Amino acid sequence: MYLNKITDYKDLQRLRYTEKLRLCNEIRHMIIEVVTKNGGHLASSLGAVELIIALLSVFDPMKDKIVFDVGHQSYAYKILTGRKSNFHTLRQWGGISGFPKREESPCDHFNTGHAGTSISAAIGYAKARDLLSQKHDVIAVVGDASISNGTSLEALNQIGELKTKLIIILNDNKMSINVPIGGVAKHLSHISTNPSYKRAKEAIKLACKSLPLGGALIEDALKRLKYQVKTMFQPINMFEALGINYWGPFNGHNLEELEEVFKLAKVFDESVLIHVITEKGKGYEPAEKDPTKYHGVSPKTTTSLDSPEDSISWSKATAKCAEKLAEKNNKILCLTAAMEEGCSLSDFKKRFPNRFFDVGIAEEHLLTYAAGLAAGGMQPIVFIYSTFLQRAMDQLCHDIAMQGFPVIIALDRSGLVGEDGETHQGLLDVPWCKSIPGLIIASPRDVVDLEYMFTCLIENCDSPGIIRYPKGEAPRSLARKKEGLPSQWLKAEVLREGEEVLLIGYGSTIPMLLESSEEIRKTLGFESTVVDLRFIKPLDLKTLKELFAAHSLAVMAEEEYAIGGAGEQLSCLAFKENKDLQWIHLAVPDTYVPHGTRDEQLQHVGLSSNEVVKRVSEHLKTASR
Repeated sequence: MYLNKITDYKDLQRLRYTEKLRLCNEIRHMIIEVVTKNGGHLASSLGAVELIIALLSVFDPMKDKIVFDVGHQSYAYKILTGRKSNFHTLRQWGGISGFPKREESPCDHFNTGHAGTSISAAIGYAKARDLLSQKHDVIAVVGDASISNGTSLEALNQIGELKTKLIIILNDNKMSINVPIGGVAKHLSHISTNPSYKRAKEAIKLACKSLPLGGALIEDALKRLKYQVKTMFQPINMFEALGINYWGPFNGHNLEELEEVFKLAKVFDESVLIHVITEKGKGYEPAEKDPTKYHGVSPKTTTSLDSPEDSISWSKATAKCAEKLAEKNNKILCLTAAMEEGCSLSDFKKRFPNRFFDVGIAEEHLLTYAAGLAAGGMQPIVFIYSTFLQRAMDQLCHDIAMQGFPVIIALDRSGLVGEDGETHQGLLDVPWCKSIPGLIIASPRDVVDLEYMFTCLIENCDSPGIIRYPKGEAPRSLARKKEGLPSQWLKAEVLREGEEVLLIGYGSTIPMLLESSEEIRKTLGFESTVVDLRFIKPLDLKTLKELFAAHSLAVMAEEEYAIGGAGEQLSCLAFKENKDLQWIHLAVPDTYVPHGTRDEQLQHVGLSSNEVVKRVSEHLKTASR
């Protein structure tokens, strides 16, 4: 095996093309073996193996700055830049990240996890190089439809004005998670099939053949190439129109061709975008047939840990709720930003194709588009991950809440998300959103409350609202005194009545607090009160004041940052109502939580029933002295 014989990318220099092709297959095998076990972004990385080997054969990542967009395509890069021996720890607690990470390797030059950042960051690297009179190449590797993101387009708009050299490799696999939509995707498809561009590609390949013949011939070839590229393009090319040289499209699995083109780009003295066509999932038949399904795969679990047959994920339960509402109300629309599969919206799209909108990787546009739809008399539901809502906070405040448009945000993956790690944690939505005037924030603990909250926002409310829910399985009905009946609108709910100790939570922390209450009863011998806030904004102050006055210790648990979380506001209220009330706030500390399982992350930040019981026990011991 060639993979066993190489240490890192430097060893690529001694391999022939036939040997590199065998290495590609071995790297794919390693990626498939690890990712199908650990989980991760499989199809994108499989499609980029030749691209990365060609890249590392021409450029030196210890000197040249290679910046990936999103990072879905970077697994082969990790293997060849010193992480082969611990690649088996991918996305595991204490192991290597599923995304590029500067702390992990000197070859990772920019942390990524959200789309659209690579070109902007690479321009910054390139301009800093020029200002410091340094000599190295800067390469942005853009994939999974990130080129259509607004930030990417803003960066492309600036390149022509800066007069700095940047190499952009557009890894076009015709996919993001789903098939990409919009004008940019259609434009790229037009370029990749247009005969004029194919003739230009032949001119580039002809110029590449002159590379080994000496500097004068290379310079002459480049001049000839530049003229041919500009004059042979009869159709409009958005990149050329922006002042960026366009080369391509090239076969992203032709290793020899890629290396020749990258060598040419290395000696070219202007910015260039190299359009490379790859097959998402290449080398793994299931992923080739269904690249959407294998874009990201979950870790393998044992049978004993598998979900029961009648279980339903929060994402699926929310999408089903939207379907039920849309059956009765033809003004209801569902919108998302390239997350049809992630937010379980495929069934809604099939049933209501004219009322489903995927705007691509464009969260800012998504929210303002929803505001316009609401202004026009429709009732939009925006499906978005908590981590991606961060990209559109101005639109949520300025375009939706400030104008009072009744847009509902279905906020998926709130709280800790597991193996995706720091870039994807949903820990900022409460600290940021609860400060926005006029915005309702609800957090259901089960499907009963989920459906009730959606129905009330649609039928009885003219204000914008967020319904936030975690990753994982949704309880059908949890701790209900009257089975199937939710509590009142904007009211907290006392789930268990006790004495002395008050346990407060919402959403994902409620099951843990109920477990804690049971442990307190068994080990400490008394009943504790458990209250579900249900609504983070506005808070049910009347119920909370009564509870604070009747207890000596309050434990607040929330799967959000402690700074800016609901607990801060509640602690002030508690002190006003009962100066003798002791307050314990369990939440995520002021840190970025690393990748691992959700259970590992919850233990790491102290959000567990063991921690609750321990803190209550310590308080009782101190109070009895």
